[in-house]
Amino acid sequence: MSESEANRWEYETLRPPRDESQKEAEDPKAELNQLGAEGWEFVETIDYEGGGTKYLVFKRPANRVSQYD
Repeated sequence: MSESEANRWEYETLRPPRDESQKEAEDPKAELNQLGAEGWEFVETIDYEGGGTKYLVFKRPANRVSQYD
């Protein structure tokens, strides 16, 4: 694998579930476990300006082949 291939990533985002009051409503454990099984690694959150999590950001090597894709 060349150095440029080793540094290539693909990204995925997950929007945390929310209820009507815009607070996190339920545990996204099942979705997180599925992403983990597909080789995704959590790297950071993207937050709303006023607070609260808008997206969870994941990455994995771009050339990875998954049986779940």
